[in-house]
Amino acid sequence: MKAQQILIVDDDPAICKFVKANLEARNYEVLLAADGEEALDVLDHELPDLILLDIMMPKIDGFEVCRRIREWSNIPIIMLSAREGEMDKVKCLDCGADDYLTKPFSLRELLSRIKAVLRRVQDNGNLIMLPKYHYEDLEVDLSQNKVSLKGEELSLTGTEYKILSYLVTNAGRLITPDQILGRVWGEDYLGDNHLIQVNMARLRKRLQDNGRVPKYIETRPGIGYMIKLAPN
Repeated sequence: MKAQQILIVDDDPAICKFVKANLEARNYEVLLAADGEEALDVLDHELPDLILLDIMMPKIDGFEVCRRIREWSNIPIIMLSAREGEMDKVKCLDCGADDYLTKPFSLRELLSRIKAVLRRVQDNGNLIMLPKYHYEDLEVDLSQNKVSLKGEELSLTGTEYKILSYLVTNAGRLITPDQILGRVWGEDYLGDNHLIQVNMARLRKRLQDNGRVPKYIETRPGIGYMIKLAPN
């Protein structure tokens, strides 16, 4: 069985080292990110089974990272905070976190929370009710973060999955390049049409979708992109 993968996002090296060592000792695979921006970069390439996400970090705080992830994924998130305030807990849950843990925490409590959240996801893949998209040979299960083509699961990069999931949640609607760039990469990338063209070409190749005669993703030159609306 493949080891479950956990992404730790925290700017405190001591916490990262301690948690990583103890998770690996229990056969979890661990990824690390030192701030919110680095976490989003990691998610361009990896889709972990769970994220431990600190709130107070440089560049992009945990609340914003959580909100951005929830725009395209249902990956379980446990948020970590040095402040024990009711408002922080409410804000964590409001932005889409599955659980909240106050620092300092015991290893026993952390492991218990991780197991509980992963078990809930396994028992009920719809903690956040996200739809399935099914059009001809393509199926996208947003609740499980899975994409299948002709019955075979595809291994997409984080960026490819974000683009596809954004199109799927807006199926039948024309989406501009800047809307995709802002949602997937952030506002600093608005206007970078080459970036969206390259990544859209890669996604189409994964989906075996001919850009000239598209089966799934249509291009309206100078306007944007649209994935075909799935039949009811």
